[in-house]
Amino acid sequence: MSVQWPGLLWALLLVPVALAAYLLAQRRRSRYTVRFTNLDLLANVVSGTPGWRRHVPPGFYLLALAALLISLARPQALALVPKEQATIVLVMDVSGSMNATDVQPTRLVSAQRAATTFVEQLPEKFRVGIVSFGKIAQTLIRPTTDRAAVYEAIDSLHAEGATAMGDGIARALDLKRPPMPSSTGPGAWPAPNPPSTGNDPPLIVLLLSDGANTKGSTQPMDAAEDARALGVPVFTIALGTDQGMVDVPDEAGNLRRIPVPPDKLTLQRIAQTTRARFFAAPSNRDLKAVYRELGSKIGFVKEEQEVTVVFAAAGLLFLVAGAAMSLVWFSRFP
Repeated sequence: MSVQWPGLLWALLLVPVALAAYLLAQRRRSRYTVRFTNLDLLANVVSGTPGWRRHVPPGFYLLALAALLISLARPQALALVPKEQATIVLVMDVSGSMNATDVQPTRLVSAQRAATTFVEQLPEKFRVGIVSFGKIAQTLIRPTTDRAAVYEAIDSLHAEGATAMGDGIARALDLKRPPMPSSTGPGAWPAPNPPSTGNDPPLIVLLLSDGANTKGSTQPMDAAEDARALGVPVFTIALGTDQGMVDVPDEAGNLRRIPVPPDKLTLQRIAQTTRARFFAAPSNRDLKAVYRELGSKIGFVKEEQEVTVVFAAAGLLFLVAGAAMSLVWFSRFP
């Protein structure tokens, strides 16, 4: 925590001064009581002593004084503030291995539920797009603020086929690439691309996969290099365990049970290349925790905000509490 006017913190010296004055007053009061020689009469007049309770209201007054003096210095504290704008693209694996049940009920269903919860916690101004990749990569919905459309796209995911991870990343990066030059007729010069203002909302890619790249025209690391050149971080999530199994039909139509461990190494390298982070999610709970952490990192930023009103309110609360105790216990104010 910091303060805008640190010089006013010297006023806190009034707190120990007030405490010393209170202790001095209590000492003088004790001396006056000792001088009262008729102790039997004093015992009849005063049926009981308040004991420790008489120090409680003054203690609250001192706390109130300290809080109000701190509020004069205009204290500031770090707080999570929603970012103004950003574009988030969820690149989700829908290959056949996502039918594995090592993550209950299945990897795909768990991914759909966690992705929905993640989108729900993003600031309303964030645009969200969905790209799926199995044997091919396709954009299910372009970045939009229409949350209902995003949820519908997530619910439509169906697991089947191979894994074109590199093509999935490349499809997401298409949103960052400059538009293709156009012409107005034969022999015309191509129209120049509009200059970047530097104020474009940042593009962030979240890649969730549970297997190694087995298909596609783009290799994952080539796509990662492109993302780095475009300044797009690709956060990666490895879903599932090394013990994951899935039933796949062979050429004769018989089901064969094959292992489908996540390709953690490739996902780690993608995140490292694009200056992002890698997460392992071997369970449904872990996946939810990953998305929750990503939501706080991507959707919010830490900023210093003035908390003067907090200290002022605390000071008034201490003041009222001390006065209330004094009235209830001793029938006097303050």
